[in-house]
Amino acid sequence: MSWLKTAATGKEPEPYVEPASEPKVKDASGRMVANKPANRPFLAHKEYQDKQKQLHEAWLERKKIRDEKIARGEEVGPEEKDPTAQQEIGAFGLFKFFLCLIIFAALAGKFFTGSYTWDYQGKWVQLKTYLPEGNQRLFSERLLAEFDGSKPGRPIYLAIDGDVYDVTKGKAYQPGGSYHLLTGVDAARAFATGCFKDHRTHDLRGLSEKDLDGIKHWKKFYAEHKDYFKVGRVSHPPIDPASPIPEHCDPKKAAKSKEKQSPDKQDKKAQQDRDEL
Repeated sequence: MSWLKTAATGKEPEPYVEPASEPKVKDASGRMVANKPANRPFLAHKEYQDKQKQLHEAWLERKKIRDEKIARGEEVGPEEKDPTAQQEIGAFGLFKFFLCLIIFAALAGKFFTGSYTWDYQGKWVQLKTYLPEGNQRLFSERLLAEFDGSKPGRPIYLAIDGDVYDVTKGKAYQPGGSYHLLTGVDAARAFATGCFKDHRTHDLRGLSEKDLDGIKHWKKFYAEHKDYFKVGRVSHPPIDPASPIPEHCDPKKAAKSKEKQSPDKQDKKAQQDRDEL
């Protein structure tokens, strides 16, 4: 509070002088300093340095005696390591550090949130994420249809763009659920258009880039879901390019799609492209 005294009296305070009776000890730099609380951390470091020095000198003496015995041809035991040498952290040390860190984080999560994973339920805490996919199977369309939830005891599968997922835990995929129409079949087109009844097919012809991006979004959704997991692939027969493209369930969108696909429209566009060139 020297500044307060200066403000009150207008005089500079006298500099602090340590009393001669104050006990002093030597610090790490060799200076004599008072043994007061503010200096004790530095003094403790000096004590540590002195102890390390003593240990090192004792080790050097033992090493000298061992070397002399070796020179005389006497049997000696294994060489003692320098107790003051700094140890490098190897791969095992790093492994133990990260393991302890994970355990600490898990226990902290259990204490604060009641969950070892801090209520995170993403794919990275699911065992299935780290299991190899070698046991996944190849489905035919007929075999995939057997897993639509109509047969008790069997899991419920759906496919999207060739990938088959187990969605048994999803209530919406159970018989009577809002998404039950998507089970037992690769309804990739329905995921893009929303026509669940009319587009239960993997035929993606005529879809826009926005529709295809929507399918990618749903594929990522199932791949990363905490309750659903991939069980294999479905093999589809080739699509006849001459077959008609499935119409949209919305009449306006269907009419617009037909207009884009009409031969006259395509010829006109091709002519415009040639004119621009």
